[in-house]
Amino acid sequence: MSAAAETTRAPESGEHAEEHHPAPAPGPVRDPRTLAAAGDLLRALAAPVRIAIVLQLLEHARCVHDLVDALGVTQPLISQHLRVLKSAGVVAGERKGREVLYSLVDDHLAHIVVDAVAHVEEGS
Repeated sequence: MSAAAETTRAPESGEHAEEHHPAPAPGPVRDPRTLAAAGDLLRALAAPVRIAIVLQLLEHARCVHDLVDALGVTQPLISQHLRVLKSAGVVAGERKGREVLYSLVDDHLAHIVVDAVAHVEEGS
């Protein structure tokens, strides 16, 4: 049999024909503004110090000096990262006397961060 005929022949009994499954239905289409906002949110989490801050706040609310002590990063740098997280809606600050106590707005984003860290640790 020629090579061309070999590639087009039907499978004989006992041979497995390649199964063709219909393509799955496409997932739901999201509003482009929603996707852009989700991208902004993920970019806000895309710095190691901000990931560390989220992990610290997962335990309980903390003020800037607590984060400085826990992470070994300067106060201006912690404040800068907190501003990014706050503007992205990840953290909220509540004034307690002279200090601002920062906490996570909700646990959804903490789950993303925890899952990302766990995924990386599993690969190590």
